[in-house]
Amino acid sequence: MGFMRSFIFFIVVFFMLSNASFATDRVRIATFNVSMDASNYVEYEQLPKVTESPVPEKLAQGHEQIAGIAEILQRVRPDIVLLNEFDYVDRQRGIEVFLKDFLGQSQNGLAPIDYPHVYMAPVNTGVPSPFDLNRDGEATGRGNDAWGFGWYPGQYGMVILSRYPLLAEQARTFQHFLWQDMPGHHVPKVPAENGELTDEPWYSDEVMAQFPLSSKSHWDVPVKIGDKTIHLLATHPTPPGFDGPENRNGMKNFDEIRLFRDYLTPGLDNYLYDDNGVRGGLAGDASFVVLGDLNAGPDRGGVEGAIEQLLEHPRVNDVKPMSQGAVQHSPEQDDAKYHTAAWRNRVDYVLPSDDLIVKDAGVFWPTEGEPGYRLMAKRGASSDHRLVWIDIQL
Repeated sequence: MGFMRSFIFFIVVFFMLSNASFATDRVRIATFNVSMDASNYVEYEQLPKVTESPVPEKLAQGHEQIAGIAEILQRVRPDIVLLNEFDYVDRQRGIEVFLKDFLGQSQNGLAPIDYPHVYMAPVNTGVPSPFDLNRDGEATGRGNDAWGFGWYPGQYGMVILSRYPLLAEQARTFQHFLWQDMPGHHVPKVPAENGELTDEPWYSDEVMAQFPLSSKSHWDVPVKIGDKTIHLLATHPTPPGFDGPENRNGMKNFDEIRLFRDYLTPGLDNYLYDDNGVRGGLAGDASFVVLGDLNAGPDRGGVEGAIEQLLEHPRVNDVKPMSQGAVQHSPEQDDAKYHTAAWRNRVDYVLPSDDLIVKDAGVFWPTEGEPGYRLMAKRGASSDHRLVWIDIQL
């Protein structure tokens, strides 16, 4: 009997450690750009030669950086997390290996963590277009000539992990929504030799007739938490840079963020259609959390007001997660406490609807001497982005 009691006690303690938040009145929801794509594993000049994702190989090798990502997730222990820049690859060679061999194994003495529910879907990054999108005189179908910048299909993919049931059959994706179908969308113009813009559109009518707005995808994935449904609105817009005076990426970033603004705004959502042809946006009384590396923030360039479309939306509660690690990293910047990336800006967001009660929020960015600091201090030990989280009351 003594052995049996000890065994039962062990099982209960292990379950409580690995599923701690289930025993509380809170749910932790997070976003994390994990930087698990070729650009983190291959020298920059070699990237144009990469034709398929190296992630399955790095997972099989037990790569140090991937172990660092798993350690951060085991430290923060979100109940639901969006991973940006996790390449879209075969589940059995990709996310299932990460779940079993990394999150399912103790990292640096931490308790494993289990996510029984997974959502993943195709993205536009690396998908070849037949056009010379960057107008350099050559249509390669790769890099800047892919529908979303990428050297191979699936680069910079997305995946949602959850301890709570994801209602995948009700999910809506907007991977194929055309940029030209957004009323009043931005139109990049060809610059003259003096840098001033001409009246010639950067993208021809033929290009725009096929050009998807989303550089990766836009997802609405409902999650069931008890008797409550929350819509996870996940995306990863293109960075507003790496272009020229035409500002084509800045304009696209603005309009990608605008898609979710309009999705949340009854009366502005009538033009939207998802990949199944269903029109319209989110119901006015629905609960939601916008998640992702939105590549927009103060001093981020692009088009002014891009991120404010969401931060100032009447249905959104921007609780401004912060950290002291960011302050230590950039003491010269007044807004450093809100930074979410090592290159000194706020670009990663967890934005709940105003009906959800937020009990706590933060950015995982330890200060020197705190557990996990080495993952911030050593280049290549984890990611150049930080995990951002909020706790909502059940």
